[in-house]
Amino acid sequence: MNNTILEKVRIILVEPAGPLNVGSVARVMKNMGLNQLILVNPHCDRFSEEARRMAVHGLDVLEQATEVNSLPEALQGCQRIIATTGRSRSLSTTFETPRQALPWLLIETLTTALIFGPEDRGLNNDELNYAQRFVSIPANPDYPSLNLAQAVAVCTYELYQAAQTQTETPLSSIDESASFEVLEGYYQHLTAVLLKIGYLHPHTANARLEKFRRLYRKANLTTEEVAMLRGILRQVDWVWQHLPPVESQQSKQP
Repeated sequence: MNNTILEKVRIILVEPAGPLNVGSVARVMKNMGLNQLILVNPHCDRFSEEARRMAVHGLDVLEQATEVNSLPEALQGCQRIIATTGRSRSLSTTFETPRQALPWLLIETLTTALIFGPEDRGLNNDELNYAQRFVSIPANPDYPSLNLAQAVAVCTYELYQAAQTQTETPLSSIDESASFEVLEGYYQHLTAVLLKIGYLHPHTANARLEKFRRLYRKANLTTEEVAMLRGILRQVDWVWQHLPPVESQQSKQP
């Protein structure tokens, strides 16, 4: 088994509310060989007696967890990101099982992340949009809802099992996917330019940008490709700034 690839995977909990859940997550991560736990704006104290009691021998994972204020902060440096969700919401995309999707995170040379939403609502569409692939855990349709710790247990078990049979990946076959911050910088740049030239409008910009995100997820852009696309945006921006005013163009017409 390759322990190194498991250690590269970040388990990210967005706004966890229950210390029992957080402690249980730390325990199951220890069970399955993962140690990078990141809490985004937690609504509970991970150092509480409840959390510590549930962590048992995963206490080191709990104590070494990182707390951040936002999901983008938690995803800095990640090149492959999977989000979990219990239902499709309005996001038009393909949902996979943990067994299908999670081995994709196990690349020793890449930093990867698996995101779980708050216990009461799961991940919203804005949070889901940061991911490149999406996992939904199949369960009894009469009662498909799993709590946070259970969902993490299922997913980390699948990661552990995949790592057992993981073989070393040749460097030549590893893609050079653009990192989270590179992609987000591009999306911000794209939005600003498209708003400026009138292709996007403020009240519909987010919905339209979701479609662009889906398009680029399929392309699996590299850092070099993002740089090329941003070069196009810079040129469009330059041309837009140097266009003659509409009034002066009209005054020259006979």
